Amino acid sequence: MTKALALTIGEPAGIGPDIAIAAWLKRRELDLPAFYLIGDSAFIAARAGILGVDISTADTSAEDAAGVFADALPVVTTRVAATAKPGQPDGSSAPAAIASIRHAVADVIAGRASAVVTNPIAKSVLYRAGFSHPGHTEFLAQLSAAVSGSVPHPVMMLWSPELAVVPVTIHLPLRDAITQLTSDLIVRTARIVAADLQTRLGIARPRLAISGLNPHAGEDGSLGHEDQSIIAPAIETLRRDGIDVRGPLPADTMFHAAARKTYDCAICMYHDQALIPIKTIAFDDGVNVTLGLPFIRTSPDHGTAFDIAGTGRANPSSLIAALRLAARMASASKA
Repeated sequence: MTKALALTIGEPAGIGPDIAIAAWLKRRELDLPAFYLIGDSAFIAARAGILGVDISTADTSAEDAAGVFADALPVVTTRVAATAKPGQPDGSSAPAAIASIRHAVADVIAGRASAVVTNPIAKSVLYRAGFSHPGHTEFLAQLSAAVSGSVPHPVMMLWSPELAVVPVTIHLPLRDAITQLTSDLIVRTARIVAADLQTRLGIARPRLAISGLNPHAGEDGSLGHEDQSIIAPAIETLRRDGIDVRGPLPADTMFHAAARKTYDCAICMYHDQALIPIKTIAFDDGVNVTLGLPFIRTSPDHGTAFDIAGTGRANPSSLIAALRLAARMASASKA
């Protein structure tokens, strides 16, 4: 039996519902993998009306979603109604978004779906409702403890056909990112990347390029010691593990076309060092992938875009890429 992808509603007042509808409307044209939206079918039908598009929705189960996907947008209800208008989060927003995430993870853990694809959430809206996790990824890691018995170390990868990048430190002020960077953190991150590239993307021997931290990778210590004292020892440990890794490399020469052909993933030391190049190269179709979880999770690489929600101007390209990559990873994981 074909398993569909579990797609969360995200922030109901954002563009998540819009791009889910837009993606389903392109299902035949683009030969998209089957997915179902987790939420409230009445809300989805109402949003379609606001967008001025004619769609059919079908309340269904995860198991039956693939069978109805061709004719109707499958909706699996959480029994948590959403009432927010486009661009205007309300009291239903956080409960609806959280219930959708919980349901998606439960479906994948139970084997009813092949992967989780998450639409964007608004962390500020969740925080006001008492959400205690720093973000989406940390919440998913906590939910996955039901499978692994402990909370895993999630790793954020931004992926496109042209480039894949992983920041070792993520949402931290630059000053804090530098102080929190350690050899152990680099090693732990790179091991997860190498393992998941093998098992979930089918790359037999992943090639990892590790950036330096300082300009020119420290210029032999004259521009900072971290490249020699923190990054180089991590690379030696990874080499002893048998991982194909090189570096520390000057970040300013890692991302041109010829350089990108020499590795499968670039591991960078802080957020912007990784995200600026991929968002320059693949702004519309980059995918956020969480590695290190006991299930597959992808997401569009953009936010809720409250300013254009309900206008029909939201571009579904990143969601479509996230759906395609999730299906590819699920297929590779079964091989």
